[in-house]
Amino acid sequence: MNGDYVVGGVFSIHFSIHTAIHNYTSKPEPPQCTGSVDARELRFSRAMIFAIEEINNSTELLPGIRLGYQIHDSCGSVPVAVHVAFQLSNGLEPAFHPGESCSRSGMVMGVVGESGSTPSISISRIIGPFNIPQISHFATCACLSDKQQYPTFFRTVPSDQFQAVALAKLVKHFGWTWIGAVRIKRVADIIRSSTAVGIVAFTSGGDMKVLLEELARDPPLPRQWIGSEAWVTDPNLLRFGFCAGAIGFGIQKSVIPGLRDFLLDLSLSEVAASPLLTEFWEDAFNCKLRKHAAVGENVCDGTEDIKKLQSPYTDTSQLRITNMVYKAVYAIAHAIHNVVCQKTNSTFQCDKHSKLDSKQVLHELKKVNFSKNGYDVSFDANGDPVAFYELVNWQISDKGVNELVTVGYYDASLPKGQEFRINRNLSWVEGSEKVMKTA
Repeated sequence: MNGDYVVGGVFSIHFSIHTAIHNYTSKPEPPQCTGSVDARELRFSRAMIFAIEEINNSTELLPGIRLGYQIHDSCGSVPVAVHVAFQLSNGLEPAFHPGESCSRSGMVMGVVGESGSTPSISISRIIGPFNIPQISHFATCACLSDKQQYPTFFRTVPSDQFQAVALAKLVKHFGWTWIGAVRIKRVADIIRSSTAVGIVAFTSGGDMKVLLEELARDPPLPRQWIGSEAWVTDPNLLRFGFCAGAIGFGIQKSVIPGLRDFLLDLSLSEVAASPLLTEFWEDAFNCKLRKHAAVGENVCDGTEDIKKLQSPYTDTSQLRITNMVYKAVYAIAHAIHNVVCQKTNSTFQCDKHSKLDSKQVLHELKKVNFSKNGYDVSFDANGDPVAFYELVNWQISDKGVNELVTVGYYDASLPKGQEFRINRNLSWVEGSEKVMKTA
C-alpha cells in the first residue's frame, strides 16, 4: 500500500524455497517459496497491516500522514532475505526516471522483521550501512545486541541472553540436578536411552518440530521438558501429547482490541486479489477459487465460514509475538511522528511533505518511550526491551489435549532472587500436580 512514508515488513510466511539446479545457460529464475502457508506468520503480517491502518485513522499519532507498507515473504531463507533487503534499501519504484526530481528518499523508513535471527542478521548487515532501522518481533539471538555489528537493529522481543539466564535459574529454582540439554542433531535416540528425566530444549520451533516428529514415531519414557519461548508457546506443537507437563518461558500474553475482527473480515474478492490469501484460503477450506478450479474440483463460493476455522491465523486467545509486531510498527510510527510533527497548543501539526531520512527515524527510535494498550515500549542502548516473560505450562484440558496455561512470570528488572513469581499449580510430567513454593 502506498503512503507518505513507507514501512517495510519481512516475515517467514513460507519456510522453504524451491531448490533449482542451475545449468548457467540461461538467467536463473528468482527463488520461489514452497510448502504450505504458516498461518501464524500470516497473522503476524496481517497484524502489521492492522497496526498501520489503525495509525492512519489516528488523530493523535501522525495526524494527516498516511503510512504505507511493503511486506515480503522471506521463506525463512537467507538468500531470499538478502534479496528483500536490497529491494527495501534500493527504493520502492520499479523504474528510475533520471529526469524527475525526488521529493524524499526512495527507501523505506524502517523495517519490521524478520521472524528468525539468521535472516535478521542478513537483513541488518545490508540495510545497516543505509541507516535504515530494523525492529524484529521474534529474532532473539544475543549476537544482535552487538551495536558494532548491527547498529540499526532493535527488537521488541527480549534477547536470548535474558532467556538463557532465566532457564538456568528455573532449573536451579526447582532443584533439578540431572538434566539433558537439546542442541544437536540426531538426539532422538539419545533422549530415548538417556536416564535424564528433565530435558532443556533451547531451540527454534522449526527444529523442535522435526525432533518431536521423530520422537513421536517411538515415544520415549515420559520426560520433563523445559522449553524456550520459540517452541514452548507454539500452538502447532501442542499436539505432541507426550510433552504434557512441559514448562518454559513465553512472551507476555496480550490483548489487541479490534485485531480479531480485522483478521476475520476477509471477503472472497479480497482473498482473490492476494495470491498469499488465496493460497491460505484454498488450503484452509480445501477448495479452489473459480479462476484456479479445474473441472470437477470443489469451488470456493463464499459460503466458507472463517469464524469456524480452527487455525493459528484465527486463534487470538494467546497473542504474544503478534503484540511484538504491533509494538514494532507503533515504535517506527512514533519515531516518524517525533521528526515530522510539531505540537501546537494541544494538537499536533504534521508535515507530510517533509524530506524525511531514515537516519532521522533511527535517531528517534533510540529515544522512544510510550505505552500502547497498557504495554510499555522502549529500547536500551543495545536496542533491547526490558526482559519480561510469563512462565507457561502445558496442562491437559478437560478435552484431553494440551493447552497453554500461564502459571507465573519472570521479571529480569527485579532484584536478584525475586525474579520468579509462581502463582498457580503446575502439571508435571505424567500429569502429576504439585504446589510449588517460590524460592
